[in-house]
Amino acid sequence: MRENTKGREIVVGIDPVRDWHMALAWAADEADRRALGLALVLAVPPRHDTQHVDGTADHMGLRRSGSEALEAAAAWARSRQPGLEPSTHLLDGLPAPVLGGLSLKAPMLVLGSRHLSRTEEFLSAGSLVVPVVAQAHCPVVVVGDAEHVSQEPPYVVVAVDGSESSKAALAVAFEEASVRGCALRAISVWHQPLLSFQDENAGLQAQRRTLSETVAGWSQKYPDVALTHEVLAGHPVEELAEAAEHALALVLGRRGNGGYSGMRLGSVVHGLLHRAHCPVITVPVGQGI
Repeated sequence: MRENTKGREIVVGIDPVRDWHMALAWAADEADRRALGLALVLAVPPRHDTQHVDGTADHMGLRRSGSEALEAAAAWARSRQPGLEPSTHLLDGLPAPVLGGLSLKAPMLVLGSRHLSRTEEFLSAGSLVVPVVAQAHCPVVVVGDAEHVSQEPPYVVVAVDGSESSKAALAVAFEEASVRGCALRAISVWHQPLLSFQDENAGLQAQRRTLSETVAGWSQKYPDVALTHEVLAGHPVEELAEAAEHALALVLGRRGNGGYSGMRLGSVVHGLLHRAHCPVITVPVGQGI
């Protein structure tokens, strides 16, 4: 059992209705790798329709089923990582704001994903991925598919475009590769702007300079991480998704701080949350683990 991890717990959202095993497996393994605690959180939304006399009974029923789900999840996490003693938190409130609030102090948030399309994500009342990613103050890991642990050699992919958000992502990616003992692929994508007559070779050369400048110095800080970097041409979502097809994780910077509607979430981040087939780690500016 870990000591001195109070306030340093990876938070994983538990859904009492949908399968939580894949996200919890990722969170438990990450907590073990980083010697952090693990907090299992389940939020019970309030009933706004007060005309029904059984509102309180329904709410208590949701809390009971939520408590059972948390107990089952905690037991499963302990069986996967015997050194962990997860804390469980049954909270009242809408799940997205509850988890967003917890991101103020958590080193990392982990969520499961159903790979909904954008329209399905927008229309789904139970969807958490986009609103939480848009609002979170810490890195958020969205686990829609299992890690490609059989890939040799294993690697993590980080998207780099020279922005402050991608620099934050690079910091998290190096740390993630270091704790895993794997390689890191830093990838920048040059996309021909609309109504632009810029020569492709010139655009690629400028992108390579930006990439080299952004990654400079990091290998000295993390000499244990084998770094490669490359510039690809095409649509960022498609190129990054393909590059990370067999990666342990894809790390992305997140610009801005959107509302719970998630409408201000960047198009590349939004696209990769649905397109990538590995865990996606989104990193807000200025935040690390």
